[in-house]
Amino acid sequence: MPNAASLDALPYRHVLPHTTTLSPAGSLSIGGCDLRELAETYGSPLYVFDEQDFRETAREFRREFESRWPEVSVLYAAKAYLSLPLADIVAEEGLGMDVVSGGELAIARAGGFPSSRLYFHGNNKSAEELEAAVTGDPVGRIVVDNFHELAELDRIAGEGDARQPILLRVSPNVDPHTHAKTTTGVLDSKFGFAIANGDAERAVAAAMAAPNIDLRGLHVHLGSPIFEIEPYEQASDVMCAFAAQMGDTHGFSFDEYSPGGGFALAYTREQHAPAIAEYAERVARSMERAIAEHRLEQPSLHIEPGRSLIGRAMVAVYTVGARKEIPGVRTYVSVDGGMADNIRPAMYGSGYEAVPVDRPLDEPTETVTVAGKYCESGDILVRDAELPRLDAGELVALPASGGYNLAMSSNYNMALRPPVVAVRDGQSRLLQRRETVEDLVARDVRQG
Repeated sequence: MPNAASLDALPYRHVLPHTTTLSPAGSLSIGGCDLRELAETYGSPLYVFDEQDFRETAREFRREFESRWPEVSVLYAAKAYLSLPLADIVAEEGLGMDVVSGGELAIARAGGFPSSRLYFHGNNKSAEELEAAVTGDPVGRIVVDNFHELAELDRIAGEGDARQPILLRVSPNVDPHTHAKTTTGVLDSKFGFAIANGDAERAVAAAMAAPNIDLRGLHVHLGSPIFEIEPYEQASDVMCAFAAQMGDTHGFSFDEYSPGGGFALAYTREQHAPAIAEYAERVARSMERAIAEHRLEQPSLHIEPGRSLIGRAMVAVYTVGARKEIPGVRTYVSVDGGMADNIRPAMYGSGYEAVPVDRPLDEPTETVTVAGKYCESGDILVRDAELPRLDAGELVALPASGGYNLAMSSNYNMALRPPVVAVRDGQSRLLQRRETVEDLVARDVRQG
């Protein structure tokens, strides 16, 4: 019988999807499906999506925040990973969706996602994107990022005889103590209106004066992933103080507030992210204190989990190929994927666990570097992985691969993007097929 208890002793069990067990053959099984059998059916590399894990985490976000605040919207940050079937699941779980481009907006709408539950972010939305967002069935909120966008949106909404609800994205200059490339709420950032230089106040005044804009509240996104909760509490204090000042000075009504997302996800055995309940408790309590101190009415709360919702639910599966041993230096074990489907290690120095699919309980016998197949020395997936000896043809799984891996994937070296297979209750189904050579050449135009 499949055995989950035997996996509990693994030091990285907490980064594996909820439904991970051992198959009768002793290999990794997710959602009741043996990963070896999935790879034989769908090929490799392969991304396996644990649908139950995603749904349980979505429900946990809703439960923990809704039990602590009277009016809450949980919006999935689609930039972490999006497809039509996933949009269906997001809608079924009663979540909204945060999109950041015309492409993400189009996918959401193609799947029939309710427009009222769509929030449109981005620091340089084009006129075409804004027109798409407000024409016909307008999105629920546009999160306005700069003065150019504010003026464009006012013009476009006016041409359509509409009044578009917005949030203003504000930079509170709070350091979330995460990677410099994913820190977004400080003064030196391309995102948002800074409080420190007066831009945020000028934006409030401009938005309230714009005839086709309905300013509902304020939005903050500090960065990602944020393992410390104190930055969210600091943001509560700063934003409530700012909202109170804007109320006194400009008559601003603080009806809605979003602390954004950025909730952390554990990728390795050493990492342990705060529980969703802890984020919810401390965000709610800090907001209660701040609104009481500044005599504000209680705004509705909008949160935007992305990687923390999808990350653990997806596992990347690769096939081992070449092996290179450099005595006294390093042993490289190469796999059939790499930076084309997961740029995060090369871009951010991100760490992952490597799990031998066919014998996950075997004791490690060597330290190796798991390398990708692409023509870059920086194409490394896992450095200094402690593994049993892996030979060509064996499978390696990288857990916590749902957030940004495929969203940031490319056709570098004309690679074919891997398929995504959803598993649940012993059944598997394709969410996205593998790209083909025909897909690669479909955009090319030859003369003659």
